Amino acid sequence: MIGSRARFPKPTEAYELLKAFGTNIIATEGDEWKHQRKIVAPAFSERNNRLVWDETVHILEDVFQNEWGDKEVVDVKHIMDLTVPITLLVIGVAGFGRRISWNEDKIAPPGHSMTFKDALYEVSHRLWMKVVFPDWMLGLGTPTMRKFLRANRELERYLAEMVEARRSAEVKEERYDLFSSLLDANEEELDSGAKLSNSALIGNVFLFLVAGYETTAHTLAYAFILLALHQEEQEAFYQNIKSVLPADRKPTYEDFNSLSYSLAVMNETLRWFPPVVFIPKVNVEDTTFTLTSPTTGEKRTVPVPAGTYCSICTPALHHNPRYWDAPEAFRPARFLGSYNRDAFLPFSAGARGCIGRGFAETEGVAVLTMIVVRYRVEVKEEARFAGETFEQRRARLLKSQHSLTVYPERAPLVFKRR
Repeated sequence: MIGSRARFPKPTEAYELLKAFGTNIIATEGDEWKHQRKIVAPAFSERNNRLVWDETVHILEDVFQNEWGDKEVVDVKHIMDLTVPITLLVIGVAGFGRRISWNEDKIAPPGHSMTFKDALYEVSHRLWMKVVFPDWMLGLGTPTMRKFLRANRELERYLAEMVEARRSAEVKEERYDLFSSLLDANEEELDSGAKLSNSALIGNVFLFLVAGYETTAHTLAYAFILLALHQEEQEAFYQNIKSVLPADRKPTYEDFNSLSYSLAVMNETLRWFPPVVFIPKVNVEDTTFTLTSPTTGEKRTVPVPAGTYCSICTPALHHNPRYWDAPEAFRPARFLGSYNRDAFLPFSAGARGCIGRGFAETEGVAVLTMIVVRYRVEVKEEARFAGETFEQRRARLLKSQHSLTVYPERAPLVFKRR
């Protein structure tokens, strides 16, 4: 289904939530998808990946120096209290060209009632409200609903100001954040008359926001939980980092390919917890699926009439023993060698594969490397859970909820200086 895009296109109605702020590359098909991809794809460049790396390192150094300071032990009540702000700051600068410090001043600039950081977080965190409630109902609703509506309007105002500032600038800066690159690519389409509409432009900007911050924040949260649970894997990871970065040298973008274990940890985490649980498809013509019993080897043909909705369940695929040895084990090293790439779909695959994969991988590797080389990650001991077995502890820490993507419900961890 993944490789046969013409026979199994994406049912765009399944992505109505992501169209709340306008059409975008995920929620379109056919010629419209091709048009949007032509304009959006150049934003995800090698230069943007380098920007992602440099800014992620800068943000983590800010955390180490100004937030964690000289503490030997840092308690994090819930790991997402760490990963969400990090990825939010990264998407702020690498996605929108707005560098924000960890302890940014809480006073909004003139003409605004919220800071850019707060508006960005509030909108992305409660995006579902935009679909469920019309603006008039949000304005008359609970304080949370009214705050979301205000944040939405504030963020739109910020983005409009950014667009205008860059269009009216006498000297055009060379910038590589996604937002600037998208604007530049869209302006270059002016002569052909194929520019994105304002709705599509804003729709893709909001898509950058959601896909570029939430999915990575949740993946990193699970990665730190799994490393805390599996100390032997964390030690192997640490030793690999030290072999690449001797003498406490700061990692650079040129180290990315050498930090193979960092990417392996991220991939193994994505195998366990792919952000998208189902990849929806619909077939446009009558077809059949040939299935093979894993126990008897018996083959069976299943007719699939045209118009049938089909879904690829990524967690089931990622834990299928036909493709993965010991699928219930946390083994990052399985990604250091050859593996069945057709059975690994956290970013989907083919032409419709996630266009921001490089962005996510670059950020994830930088965050994991920067933290694990300095701190040992452990599970926070709590008296009420004394005596629990490893299996009980793992189930507790990996208990998940689901919004746009899956995320851990509660996972208190401790970071101990090495």
